[in-house]
Amino acid sequence: MNAALAGTRAVGLDIGGTKTHGVVLGEDGDLLAEVRESTRSGADGVLDTAGRVFEALQRATGAPLTCRVGVGVPGLVDVERGVLRHAVNLGVNGDDLPLRDLLAERLGVPVVLENDVNAAALAARALVGADDVVYLSVGTGLAAGLVMDGRLRRGDHGAAGEIGHVPVDPAGAECGCGQVGCLETIASGRALARAWPTSDQPPAAALFAAAAAGDPAALAVRDRFCWGVANAIRVLALTIDPERIVLGGGVSEVGDPLRVEVVHQLRVLGEGSPFLASLGLADRLSLLPRHYPVAAVGAAILGR
Repeated sequence: MNAALAGTRAVGLDIGGTKTHGVVLGEDGDLLAEVRESTRSGADGVLDTAGRVFEALQRATGAPLTCRVGVGVPGLVDVERGVLRHAVNLGVNGDDLPLRDLLAERLGVPVVLENDVNAAALAARALVGADDVVYLSVGTGLAAGLVMDGRLRRGDHGAAGEIGHVPVDPAGAECGCGQVGCLETIASGRALARAWPTSDQPPAAALFAAAAAGDPAALAVRDRFCWGVANAIRVLALTIDPERIVLGGGVSEVGDPLRVEVVHQLRVLGEGSPFLASLGLADRLSLLPRHYPVAAVGAAILGR
């Protein structure tokens, strides 16, 4: 049992562009049920998928779920109004979508809506047991969830933690945000797939395997990728100075080899700067447990 996750029974949904992941947490914080379904694109598809996952969770637990449901989604979320904007991966564009109210009507229970990385940060905080935590998600994109003094920091426009859109290379690639040389063009699953395309296994796994075998091209791609992740950590540490930094997202499924190489790049960054070295960034870094449903668990914590 993780005491930090304990409380009343809770339900969380993590609605992603590919999969919707639902969990039920027991009063002791243990995972009682877990369901995954492919996400249908567009507003109607999102609502239908969420409904199917919620109904499957009820079947799995053998009892009606009447508690408030926490929901994490990509994009800009107006938490007060329960509105979603600019969730391109969900096929939700244009006018504000009142997703909280639509979901509450579809599920038949109260709903609280949050950005998925922010929700994940709540679970990361519970796992490490600290009040100042950054959760750095290296998935399709690159973004951070910020917990400061035990509270989520969303920012005035809901854009706090959009670390992937900090430009670091004026001669770099154009980013989807319209800027050039953003961290996301170097340190994200999308960037890694472009730099190391493969069809027989996930690009991150293929890249790290080839690098471990000594392939010079793979070593160069891996090192630049991990340099980008280390730079994201450096920027976050110098602006927020968190107690702990938790690394997650789809690329983190590579496991400890990712952490080892990012730690190496952090130490390289500190070699020429006694100031930076004194901050002990590598010592603050931990990796999310593999296959841990961090965003869904965080959404359940939010609902609770």
